[in-house]
Amino acid sequence: MVGAVLTQNTAWRNVEKAMDNLRAAEALSVAAILALPEGELAALLRPSGFYRIKTARLRALCLFLERRGVAVAPEKLAAQGEWPDLRRGLLAVHGIGEETADSILLYALNLPVMVVDAYTRRIGGRLGLLDDHLSYAEVQARIETELPPADVPVRNMLHALLVALGKGYCRPRPRCDHCPLNARCAYSAG
Repeated sequence: MVGAVLTQNTAWRNVEKAMDNLRAAEALSVAAILALPEGELAALLRPSGFYRIKTARLRALCLFLERRGVAVAPEKLAAQGEWPDLRRGLLAVHGIGEETADSILLYALNLPVMVVDAYTRRIGGRLGLLDDHLSYAEVQARIETELPPADVPVRNMLHALLVALGKGYCRPRPRCDHCPLNARCAYSAG
């Protein structure tokens, strides 16, 4: 869950540095994060960028988990109701948007939710499958209709593959010549 907050507006390699800092400070638990003075937590999060904002957001998430009574075992949040209700609760936390909430639901709680990110939108748009004007919910619904219901591993794998494709080939300045999907891609065809 910590990674879902720290990855907002930054590369994963920067998140890993901040996570290493938290690990070295033995501050990866809800209680440890909340016990740290704000300035000290901010210093640990600095490599992730926007560290003051992320300090506030991470504390807000930890307070949410504490209020839900799952501070010691955040993964038990999944047992507190249906995922749409959990999602609404996460979205009510300061600084938690749709992508972050869905990342927590899928990766931390193993709930069947498709994460929509910039890679998903870019690849879907270039393949001619998604329009630019679609909302997060509309993109998510379009993808979900094509997936087996309640299949967490499929959603994990699809999102991981989209991230890999987006990082390696379907970048803002794409590498279409080497892309494994270029034969099927409307963007690559010109």
